[in-house]
Amino acid sequence: MREGFTTGSCAAAAALASCLWRRDGECPAKVEIVLPAGRVFSPAILQREAYTCGVIKDSGDDPDITDGCEVRASVDLRDGDGEITFRAGEGVGTITLPGMKLPPGEAAINPVPRRMIAQAVRGVYPARAAQVTVSIAGGEALAKKTFNPRLGVVGGLSVLGTSGIVRPMSEEALTASIALEISVRCAMDSDRLALVFGNQGEAALQRRFPRLTPVQMSNFVGFALDEAVRQGVPRLLLAGHPGKLVKVAGGNMQTHSQYGDGRREAVISQLALMGAPPSLCQRVYACVTTSAMIPLIGESGYGGVWTRMANAAAQYCEARIRGAAKIDVLFLGEGCAALG
Repeated sequence: MREGFTTGSCAAAAALASCLWRRDGECPAKVEIVLPAGRVFSPAILQREAYTCGVIKDSGDDPDITDGCEVRASVDLRDGDGEITFRAGEGVGTITLPGMKLPPGEAAINPVPRRMIAQAVRGVYPARAAQVTVSIAGGEALAKKTFNPRLGVVGGLSVLGTSGIVRPMSEEALTASIALEISVRCAMDSDRLALVFGNQGEAALQRRFPRLTPVQMSNFVGFALDEAVRQGVPRLLLAGHPGKLVKVAGGNMQTHSQYGDGRREAVISQLALMGAPPSLCQRVYACVTTSAMIPLIGESGYGGVWTRMANAAAQYCEARIRGAAKIDVLFLGEGCAALG
């Protein structure tokens, strides 16, 4: 299936075009940037009002809600040298609640896209202070169809992406790829296998265990477990961010948001079993993200709940495969690292 490019890639390319327009006095027809995944992105540039450039988002064969949207960026230079700041334009949301990757009040432009945009700007203006405004045509209406309102992101969409590439989310294609990768890893080491959800989980696990190359299972926890057992793996390590693993600790074997949530309920049930006060459970329940729960729980002296969550996830996984393999679960996250 055909891959596409993230909103972050589009914003970075548009920002580069804006800088080149300012420097050279002419808007470029195309630009070229190198993505975090190592791929080169060379989109056509749409010339808008002064120094505002647009790129049409192409999500490939993935049914992304932003496919076909125009992502725009405008770079406003400041006097003298200084930092690059970011502003949410029309159709890009603003963060209003804690627990996200950025603090409240910031434009919902995630850290990796920010780095990509900054790299594009610095390629033209190495030290100049600048403000980058990113907008997405029709983004405010599209955001109502996403989880952004529940997460406290208001006014539009988030600018996302970790690799710069959109990989198609066809279930059949994904599960076939997972099965093939498990087969390859088993050929290298038939006694153990590590499973992670995506790029960030893989990077976090390899920082801790640099010689371990895991299989990315996306949201297909149950399928990956079944396939590993079918291929005869006797021991499995399931590792990842608590935002995904708490769902497994609640018994969910498919962690995509369209299949359900239950993160708060899973954490609260374990806190209650530890004897945590109702006031803490209520505060945890009020959190819209798992990341917001972590410092709250740690400050209250109940950090041991993550070990309980890891044990619960391991038990559900072993029940799924009827004890056909030994399973360890590792929570990878600052303030909640735990092994079960």
